This record gives sequence, structure tokens and C-alpha cells, in this order.
Amino acid sequence: MNSTSTPKVPSIEVQGLTKKFQVNTTRPGSLKTFLVGLSKGQLKSSQKQEFSVLSDLSFTIHEGEFVGIMGRNGVGKSTLLKLISGIYEPTLGTIKVKGTIAPLIELGAGFNPDLSGYENIFLNASILGFGREVTKRAVPNILNFAGLGDHIYSPVRNYSSGMQVRLGFAIATHLDAPILLIDEVLAVGDLEFQNKCIKKIKELHQQRRTIVLITHNPEAVRNHCDRCVLIDKHQIIFDGPAAQGAGLYEQNMDLNT
Repeated sequence: MNSTSTPKVPSIEVQGLTKKFQVNTTRPGSLKTFLVGLSKGQLKSSQKQEFSVLSDLSFTIHEGEFVGIMGRNGVGKSTLLKLISGIYEPTLGTIKVKGTIAPLIELGAGFNPDLSGYENIFLNASILGFGREVTKRAVPNILNFAGLGDHIYSPVRNYSSGMQVRLGFAIATHLDAPILLIDEVLAVGDLEFQNKCIKKIKELHQQRRTIVLITHNPEAVRNHCDRCVLIDKHQIIFDGPAAQGAGLYEQNMDLNT
């Protein structure tokens, strides 16, 4: 009897990805120095130094996979999610994404601080590519999950970091985007809400959503992820089973850096 398995369909394909940034290495020591130089026509052009954040990364994440990305602070994990979500452009290489992405990357990203939380639901949804009618149908579930009560009608500038995370996570997880990108922002919320988020993420994983999670927590990777990608010195040093990757992280990474 021949058995057939469902072919894996790529959600995210990354090939030869390199990201470099430029920083100014020279600047006037003071406003007075700048003005004197300007008056004498002696201003020097600023010099820029280029540095790599990610170097020649290649990997594929398939539909329905739950992938944990781990590594020391500063190795480029958050930059990678911003590249996948289109916030940054690659210096070299390509990124192909199949489906709408709901990113929960930076606290308050996509929110207008002068608008209410309720108004920001529609603003954030439109940024993600969802129309008003679709968003209106999702609003009751978003409000219920966020649990902000009457604060939902207050300007977001008055929200605490935890309140912003509640609203951002509720929007990202209730608009039916097939791909969810999550950075460490969940660590901002209280323990009860973190557990609520974990339960929701499990539910989305069971629905075959593609989930990419940045975390420093090996247990989170062991308990929830199918796969682990370790980044060190701006390159992938491991890409495989979640438990194995979490163990390697514990063995070889300084968790306090």
C-alpha cells in the first residue's frame, strides 16, 4: 500500500540574506565647532562606516511551522524579523513571503499615539492589509482578548507598555493573517497575560498558522516550537529540532549577554 505525505509549502524563503548598516564616524564636537567650521568653509564631510548585522543567511519556513529563533542580544534576530516583514530592505539576497504577515515586533509599532486604542485597531489592521468590514467582524474578539475595558477609548499615548502589548497582540492574532512574527515584546506583559498569549499561540499553531518567535527562553522553544534556528556572529549556526537547538543554546551561549 503506497502512502503519500502532504507536500510542504514554503511560507518564507530566505536566500543569501545579508543586511548592512552605515553609521557616521565623524561629527562636530560641539555646535560652536560646527558654526566656526561653517563660517570658514572648513566643514569636513562625514565619514560613514559600514557594518554587517546578518551575513548570507538561507533557510525556508513552511506553512504551519512554529520556529523559534534564538541567539545573544545583538546578533540580528530582530533585524531578521524586520527584514521578513518588509520594514527593512536586504542589502543582498532575497526574501519571498507567501501570505499576509502580522508582525508583533516593536512595542507600539503601527500605533498612532494620538488616536484611541479603538481607532488604532482599524489603523493597524489597514497597515496589515485588512479592510474595514473584515476588521469590524474581528473587533469583538480583539476587545475581549485585550481586556482593556474603557481604556480602549483613551489615546494610546496614555497606555502603559503592558497595555500596548495587550492591544498589539490581540490585533495581530485575531485578523487571520497566515504568518505571525513575534519578538520578545511578550515579556512586557504580566504572567497571566503571557499565559493567555501562549494559549492563543498554541491555538493558532493547531490551525496551521506559520509562527516565528524570537526568544531567549529555551523552555519556550522546547515546549512550543517544532524547530529552532540559532544565530551567532550574524550567521545561522544551527537549524533543526527545537529541543536540540534549545539544548545547544543553553550549552554554548552566555544567557546573560
